Amino acid sequence: MTSPTGVVTRFAPSPTGFLHIGGARTALFNWLYAKHTGGTFLLRIEDTDRARSTEAAIAAIIDGLKWLGLDWDGEVIHQFARAKRHAGVAHELLEAGKAYRCYATPEELAAMRERAMKEGRAPGYDGTWRDRTDWPEDKPYAVRLKAPREGETSIADRVQGHVTWANKDLDDMVLLRSDGTPTYMLAVVVDDHDMGITHIIRGDDHLTNAARQTQIYHAMGWHVPTFAHIPLIHGPDGAKLSKRHGALGVEAYRAMGYLPAAMRNYLARLGWSHGDDEIFSTEEAIEWFDLNAIGRSPSRFDFAKLENLNGVYIRNTPDNELVAQIEAIAPEIEAAKEFSGAITKAGWTKLRKAMPGLKERAKTLVELLVSARYLFVKRPIDIDEKAAKLLEGDALKHLAALHARFSALEAWKPAALEAATRAYAEEAGAKLGNVAQPLRAALTGRTTSPPIFDVLHVLGRRESLGRIADRCAVGSRPAKQERA
Repeated sequence: MTSPTGVVTRFAPSPTGFLHIGGARTALFNWLYAKHTGGTFLLRIEDTDRARSTEAAIAAIIDGLKWLGLDWDGEVIHQFARAKRHAGVAHELLEAGKAYRCYATPEELAAMRERAMKEGRAPGYDGTWRDRTDWPEDKPYAVRLKAPREGETSIADRVQGHVTWANKDLDDMVLLRSDGTPTYMLAVVVDDHDMGITHIIRGDDHLTNAARQTQIYHAMGWHVPTFAHIPLIHGPDGAKLSKRHGALGVEAYRAMGYLPAAMRNYLARLGWSHGDDEIFSTEEAIEWFDLNAIGRSPSRFDFAKLENLNGVYIRNTPDNELVAQIEAIAPEIEAAKEFSGAITKAGWTKLRKAMPGLKERAKTLVELLVSARYLFVKRPIDIDEKAAKLLEGDALKHLAALHARFSALEAWKPAALEAATRAYAEEAGAKLGNVAQPLRAALTGRTTSPPIFDVLHVLGRRESLGRIADRCAVGSRPAKQERA
């Protein structure tokens, strides 16, 4: 595919599992660079490993990219569908004398490895069939690249700098297996060439692959793309990222209540920087992104930083958008299973109305929905042990008095409700907290909530007065909660 600026990047995951954080960041960097340069971003599914590739994994990768908002140009390319083209290139190299037939058996290859290890050499292929022409008849053979043995192979990497390998340390790699199927190394080069890829941005665990792939490019007389190998992501302790650090699928972060925009911001800062900027829009990231600003040291994944950043995004996201995103993930939120499945249309309207107060404290959409539990439970609501303690002593007397005063209000507005509460507290000689806290317990069943007068306003006159009356009737005893 041609690009207006000539820049073409790609994300090429293997569909053997979920789209993990490292893969998501690789996709993001390729997407940002294409957007920054006005270029093209392509998606290729490297599904040549038929035993491990699954349709479910392909769907998870595509869904993860869509959730992150990383749109690609053109159709998704499936590597396996191009196997004939890959094999054709191997035979071109064979006919040109730049590759050769190898009849070595698995047992012979194992013996070569064992001998090399005993002699202190790298366990590579020893080139037995490199210059032979006494080929056995009717016997399957692999096709190997006739790699240069003298000199060096080098790349000018945009992140790692100038990297060089001695050719004597690179053996003649297999291009085509004896069953006629192409290897990953060959398929990647052919696909990148045919797709017009100009910049290969990927993890530095592929750095050695760049040497071998460069040799294939040279053998075919093709232009070598620009490489940019990104350091891998580590955990907060500096160790390789694992599941305990957060090496989860992108869909898990969605279910945990992170916003796509916050994830893009956080992932962009894992290895790339623009001065001291920590919080920036996607538009700013596109404007600023450059390969030269990617560091050479591994970045560290930090859940605390991600949560804090997500909280900033929640506070700055329009209420309607937040409600829509919560509604989409509500069935996946385990902590809200008791009520989320039964929230009515009116309940979502209540949530939208309560959002300004709710989103000030929440760091994830899960926290936000759980904190809104009081909106959806039916009367009589249950109370936890801490809230029950707030309903002892003079608390019930205060609630009964507030019930009477609230009932007489003409306008059910936060300002009027607050004024009535303050007037009662002053007349009763009580501290405002000693009046407001029992009210919070009666209305929400918990000791924390958004501002209590906002809670009254969102619940409405009938529901609020009903909950206060329920609590006056049963006192501080926990009431069995009904499902919303």
